[in-house]
Amino acid sequence: MSDTHHSSRGGTATELAYEAIRARIMTGELPPDQWLREIDLAGMLGVSRTPVREALSRLAAEGLIRHERNRGAQVERWTLEDLDEIFGLRCKLEPWGAALAAEAGLMDFERLDEITDEMDREAALAAPNVGRITVLNNELHDAIMRGSGNSQLLSVITSIRQTPIVRLTFQSYSHDELQRSFAQHREVVHAIRVGDPIWAESVMLSHLRAGLGRSLRHASDLAK
Repeated sequence: MSDTHHSSRGGTATELAYEAIRARIMTGELPPDQWLREIDLAGMLGVSRTPVREALSRLAAEGLIRHERNRGAQVERWTLEDLDEIFGLRCKLEPWGAALAAEAGLMDFERLDEITDEMDREAALAAPNVGRITVLNNELHDAIMRGSGNSQLLSVITSIRQTPIVRLTFQSYSHDELQRSFAQHREVVHAIRVGDPIWAESVMLSHLRAGLGRSLRHASDLAK
């Protein structure tokens, strides 16, 4: 397949390689520290090595992989400092976004209720699907930021929120912690629904701080 070949799905080989590799990183199929060999990825995806190389360069620019000189590309692993910085930024911005959403009157509550209902169903399972929970969690947080009415806030949040870190957080949750996290989602949504910005802001902050604490503890355990 040439570099400029367009598939029936409408994307270039590079774009399709990028999406496929990124999805595997996000779901954990390609875990932290996994070596990414161009020839192996090309064979797996059915493309030549050139689009894979270009896709890896793009993923490196996004911080999802790192290049080791003379060794190749490796899926990035986040440090405790990275976790603290990312959640620190989110703790400043997302509570503010939730407060704005409570005042803006732009929220699609029907969709938010669908998301929270599905997350509750996942939490009730003996073996919740962490990948699905991560997708739903990101959709809920994105919807709230979109409902803030601030056109730049969502793009800023998505640029600093690393989905593998979100997935790592949920992987480390006990059943009770998962249910508490989802109960906080419902409380944030309710605070926005009744138009209380102070309540929405405080619950979102508590929610994110709990996620930070659990992620740091889990990362510390893994490092031992």
